[in-house]
Amino acid sequence: MTRTLIRGGHVLTMDPALGDLPSGDVLVEDGVITAVAPSLPVTDAEVIDASGHLVLPGLVDTHRHTWQSLVRGICGDWTLGDYYFGIRLAISPAYTADDVRLGNRLGALDALNAGVTTLLDFSHCNNTPDHSDGAVLGLRDAGIRAAFCYGFFESSPEATRFGDHAARLADFHRIADTHFAFDGLLTLGVSLSELYGLPWDRTVAELAAARERRALVVNHTGCVWGSVLTGGIAELDADGLLGPDIVHVHCNALDDAEWEALARSGGKVSISVETELNMGMGRPVFERCRRHGLAPTLSADVISLNSGDLWHEMRFGLGLTRWEATEATNRAGAMPEQVTTTAREALAWTTVNAADALGLGDRIGSLTPGKRADLQLVGGGSVEQHPRIDPYGTLLFQTTAADVRTVLVDGRVVKRDGVLTGVDLPRLTAEADTAAEAILGRVRDAGRALPGTPPGAFEALEPVARGFRDEAVRAVRAGR
Repeated sequence: MTRTLIRGGHVLTMDPALGDLPSGDVLVEDGVITAVAPSLPVTDAEVIDASGHLVLPGLVDTHRHTWQSLVRGICGDWTLGDYYFGIRLAISPAYTADDVRLGNRLGALDALNAGVTTLLDFSHCNNTPDHSDGAVLGLRDAGIRAAFCYGFFESSPEATRFGDHAARLADFHRIADTHFAFDGLLTLGVSLSELYGLPWDRTVAELAAARERRALVVNHTGCVWGSVLTGGIAELDADGLLGPDIVHVHCNALDDAEWEALARSGGKVSISVETELNMGMGRPVFERCRRHGLAPTLSADVISLNSGDLWHEMRFGLGLTRWEATEATNRAGAMPEQVTTTAREALAWTTVNAADALGLGDRIGSLTPGKRADLQLVGGGSVEQHPRIDPYGTLLFQTTAADVRTVLVDGRVVKRDGVLTGVDLPRLTAEADTAAEAILGRVRDAGRALPGTPPGAFEALEPVARGFRDEAVRAVRAGR
């Protein structure tokens, strides 16, 4: 038996029954948390000195396009339309299978470095079966816990290298049989193609494939204003296809009836604060979640724009929710007397809430005995960590990835004393730089200017999307 004792830290369990321990120990045995107490009389274990540190669960990201780590920051001044044409239709086709593997490894290590121990990998650069394999192997190489959500998106509609939609469904089942025949750090999921971006029967087929495999489902939902694209909640509801196994991402443009359908179904919501604010997707939906009784979760989304940590997302999100709650008071010429969302509640977005959203609430999300040992130590000697008066205030407003000193996944140390373990970082970053240069070179060689967005981009797509929507409405009516 492998035993590790995390000793003498300020333990934030995120478990209401256990509470917080200003000085406490956490015992890990064979990857499982077996005890949490003010002091544990254990002598036959590796000891990790947590004095002066906060000990808390690893963070959970409910929606990340990990493969885009190789084009980090390229979308700094791009709209959502630019992203669709520049990343999805120009850069994605230029990725090789090796690029996807490297991008997923780099992105997963970036997450671990920031204390994100679990992510939902919304994988939609599966341009060939080899790309699909590369995406899974990149996550596995990094040693992160992840829901690998297979995407069926065709990035080269005029010259596919994959085949028809049926071939993609068959490849999903191959991936399930090849890589998910045993229970490990990776679990299986499906990333739906955007609703009304393809015929309705294909959406139904993607959902059927997911549920045949008992896989998690993730969907870009209600994030294109003035368009039916990414809609479809009413049709999914009428067809009995909504459920608690779906993570709905963004949801900015949904109306009240659609929110009520999500709530009835037990669906989950992932909010990508930075992406939504910067790419013109509308107000992040914290207030709508509160109104309909849904627990918010957070995601880093497109690493081609955002950083790979969740500290930024929590900070942006908490500021936004507090502004929303006080806007009417301010407009009435007054000041609020208290904040409405606490820093601890914001931390729950990325721990217990997010673990539940991925169907992993019985395994991770809190430092509860019996759960897997995914945890982090935050602190050390950096200026912003001293003095630490309010632990949640420090985490939400003062912490960066550099302050995440030690990280464990399933009881294994993946970052120790501020350094990722088993990673040749200079070599990895050099490989990433070389790969990025080659990818963008292939884009140029193909005669594509980035982002390459045509005027009236979404308006041009609308007639096709409305045709698919009308088809869905007819199908649902016929099914009734």
